Amino acid sequence: MTRVQQMSLNYHFRVEQEVGSSAYAFFGFNGTAGVWRILALKEAGGWKDRTTVEDMDLSVRASLKAWKFVYVGAIEVKSELPSTFKAFRYQQHRWSCGPANLFRKMFMEIIRSQRVSLWKKVHVIYSFFFVRKIIAHTGTFLFYCVVIPTCVFFPEIVIPKWALLYIPAIITILNAIETPRSIHLVFFWVLFENVMSMHRTKGTLIGLFEAGGRVNEWVVTEKRGDALLKSKDNISPATKKSRFSVFRE
Repeated sequence: MTRVQQMSLNYHFRVEQEVGSSAYAFFGFNGTAGVWRILALKEAGGWKDRTTVEDMDLSVRASLKAWKFVYVGAIEVKSELPSTFKAFRYQQHRWSCGPANLFRKMFMEIIRSQRVSLWKKVHVIYSFFFVRKIIAHTGTFLFYCVVIPTCVFFPEIVIPKWALLYIPAIITILNAIETPRSIHLVFFWVLFENVMSMHRTKGTLIGLFEAGGRVNEWVVTEKRGDALLKSKDNISPATKKSRFSVFRE
């Protein structure tokens, strides 16, 4: 369970966060292992509980105030992952519902911002939120769990080889390449991600349209609580997070 999560998290930290930091683009603070300037917190408006991703909310508002983030991948700290499917499912609901709901609430705030360029507004709206937080979940679910199974029952529907094989293979390789020790689990990772795409899509739609009573549902992720009992030598890369700092030029 945790080895499969490691593949996705390594890609997130070593690719998405590294790129966001090096380009000084909008950066999603992960909620732990970070150092904030007090002035940045005050100018951004402080912590808010309007969504279930208060860390991302704060980091986006700080970015709109022209604060920049630095991701320091060389510094590692311990972190514990959910070890049961139930705990992971609740966590992923919060992580998919929250960003979609934040996008809904901050869209006009981003448009009206006077401290960032038009290019960065386009980046945060299209790339940071729309593609990564909405399309990535719904697109995966529709393609792998709806379109492909439909083709089995309706042979006249033909999917181009590049869409059926090449693009999914490239995405899989990019996610797995940062975790060579778990490369033999890539088949299970694909199946696991396809199953989770259904839950993430549901959470995304709930957050985007504020449907149902689970928009602000906060279920503390259940963990075994033994991360601190392990020695540093026994901590796998999946249980490490890197720190970041925030500054403004």
